[in-house]
Amino acid sequence: MNKLGRNLFIFLFILVFIMAFSSSYLSLSMDNLAYVLVIGIDKGTDNNLEVSFQFSTTSKSTESGSTEKTPSVMDTVTAPSLSTAINLMDSYMGKELNMSHCKVIIFSEELAEEGISEEIYTLINDTQVRPSANIVVSKCNAKFYMEQTSPELENLISKYYEIFTNSSKYTGFKPDATIGDFFNAIICKTCEPVAILGGISTEKPQNQGNNHIQENYNVKSNQTPIEGENGSENIGIAAFKDDKLVGELCALETTTYLAIRNEIDRFLISVPDPDDVNSYTDIYLTPESPPRIDIDTSTSSPYIKLQAKFSGRIYSMSNNSQYLESQTLDNLSQTCNKYLESVFSDYLYKTSKEFKSDINGFGKYALGNFFTTQDYDNYKWCDNYHNAFFDVKIDTSIKSSMLITET
Repeated sequence: MNKLGRNLFIFLFILVFIMAFSSSYLSLSMDNLAYVLVIGIDKGTDNNLEVSFQFSTTSKSTESGSTEKTPSVMDTVTAPSLSTAINLMDSYMGKELNMSHCKVIIFSEELAEEGISEEIYTLINDTQVRPSANIVVSKCNAKFYMEQTSPELENLISKYYEIFTNSSKYTGFKPDATIGDFFNAIICKTCEPVAILGGISTEKPQNQGNNHIQENYNVKSNQTPIEGENGSENIGIAAFKDDKLVGELCALETTTYLAIRNEIDRFLISVPDPDDVNSYTDIYLTPESPPRIDIDTSTSSPYIKLQAKFSGRIYSMSNNSQYLESQTLDNLSQTCNKYLESVFSDYLYKTSKEFKSDINGFGKYALGNFFTTQDYDNYKWCDNYHNAFFDVKIDTSIKSSMLITET
């Protein structure tokens, strides 16, 4: 064998050796990792944090081949900072914590009111934490929220946390708030951050009669009339000013928030029946286009004009309904317009006067009114937002959903 052939043989031998053992090395490395699914952060004593980690476990298969629900593994550590808590948990678990599969970060309401920027920066600075991980503010202890979360239709809790925000597109009950968006809003000068409002339903609201959809739209986490195996619930928005929690929004206000941001495909509301003040009509609304937003910043009190168009279909019917008549549909459209204008205005003034927080990001529209970034900074949009006035115009076109016509 000549020298060239011998060198080629040695090279091929080394290559085969590396390929043969690389898979086993990778497998060994994976066995040495603990995959974190959820992180819960509570306020501890003596300026410490109580950090809870929920880990994934291997699912169990029965003899019939079906997959059983497997209990999640959760451990809690007390530490002065989040990074210290992660290091301590590394030591306790005997494995390196891997955040690449983390789906949700949960903060207790008590901690969020004091400010969570340090924890947000720590998580964002970790290259393993995905910006798409959802952020939740729990009205109860974050650890208790995690313990009560038990999805009914998913065997793997990781799957539940991956899809639990999907309903925001067609119910509007919660936003798809991520830690990436939260971080961007903290450092941005044109908007403020939000999080999903979570909690445990402990007190069921009393039915006041007239059981229409609008009653359920005025609730938020800890208040829903839902009873089921899953003890936690996520309805509403936790609104922030900088990194501090300043208020909460109910389901109806959350729907309004998503409609203004054009982040909802369709939603269901109840509007007063124009022919009967004691009854309501349920309508499915679909945005026809993104809302038009114009802002006048010629004074220190921004003047914000919002125009939105919706198409709607009647969802509820009664045996004496005249929803095939054009006059009835026109009256209902006008009633819907006035009702939505009132809802949108109340929501906007709540964010402005009560929260003093531009969670809808109107600042990005105002930015175009200034020649330079310095001019915008001098206007101090985030400080002036509480002086804002709003002009809301809604245009809806209601159609009947009756499949059987009169003969």
